[in-house]
Amino acid sequence: MKPIIAPSILSADFAYLAKDLEMLNRSEADWVHIDVMDGVFVPNISFGFPVLKYVAKISKKPLDVHLMIVQPEKFIHEVKALGAHTMNVHFEACPHLHRVVQQIREAGMQPAVTLNPATPVAMLKDIIQDVYMVLLMSVNPGFGGQQFIEHTIEKVRELRALIDSTGSKALIEVDGGVNLETGARLVAAGADALVAGNAVFAAPDPEGMIHSLKEL
Repeated sequence: MKPIIAPSILSADFAYLAKDLEMLNRSEADWVHIDVMDGVFVPNISFGFPVLKYVAKISKKPLDVHLMIVQPEKFIHEVKALGAHTMNVHFEACPHLHRVVQQIREAGMQPAVTLNPATPVAMLKDIIQDVYMVLLMSVNPGFGGQQFIEHTIEKVRELRALIDSTGSKALIEVDGGVNLETGARLVAAGADALVAGNAVFAAPDPEGMIHSLKEL
């Protein structure tokens, strides 16, 4: 089974965003990964819904929306209005996570839960059968271009064991420092989906890089 490839437009050239989105439409990318940051939950601000409506209008790929924000449940209807396939919320930002997961599913989207690097996989034991996907951050969220955190490989193995032992159907996605080398190791450890930013958009041939990632 080939991995799902979800290029992150956080690394796209915002002066030529339409051009980059059209490249993704032509490519073998499966999803478009969108990182929404609020400057509170993470120390940076990315883009808001006016920009995302433009992205949704141009993109022909399913949108994988990752909310790195406090109170993400306040924006379920806005994310749904984009036609998003997946809504990703952080475990650390949701004290009532089960409720938020239910609300996302009731809105007609696939619910996903994200773990920061320091959050143990074991924290998902009581929610793992209710989610479509778990996103493991392999860098500290907030900025692109960071170095891959090696412990993520072991976390993928731990998460795969938890999914298998509970009968969950959850996918495993990884975001941060993903390239051909780390991507191959993540897939070997059990990852299903790879988010790639700089590896794609800084490559001399972004479509070729997506193809190479797809072949891991």
